Amino acid sequence: MTRFKSSSVKESISHALRGLKLALSSQRNFVIEFLFGILVLFCAIFLRFDITDICIVIVMIAIVLICELINSVIEFTLDAVYKNNYSKLVEMAKDISAGMVLLSAIISVVVGILIFTKNIISYFD
Repeated sequence: MTRFKSSSVKESISHALRGLKLALSSQRNFVIEFLFGILVLFCAIFLRFDITDICIVIVMIAIVLICELINSVIEFTLDAVYKNNYSKLVEMAKDISAGMVLLSAIISVVVGILIFTKNIISYFD
């Protein structure tokens, strides 16, 4: 067993929670997206979305947050490997990784607009 491998499920969960705590304490965009996701979820619950729409909202929020975490991992890894030295390939990889987050956010907004519009209209009917 390597020194980086967890010896138990409890230890693995502990490492994962530490990673989420680190993301929440150090990644500004992750915090913004997390808080916005909570706000959107509360709005969906307040407007009494059906369970399917709430599940879709949760999945879209999760996709954006997961993409942001992947983006952070890519950036940290490249910075560590290249020792924070400039490289055109690193720049390209970071830009593509940031594009992944942007694309997921745009798709989430479109899905959110469609779901919220439908539910807001039915809420006032």
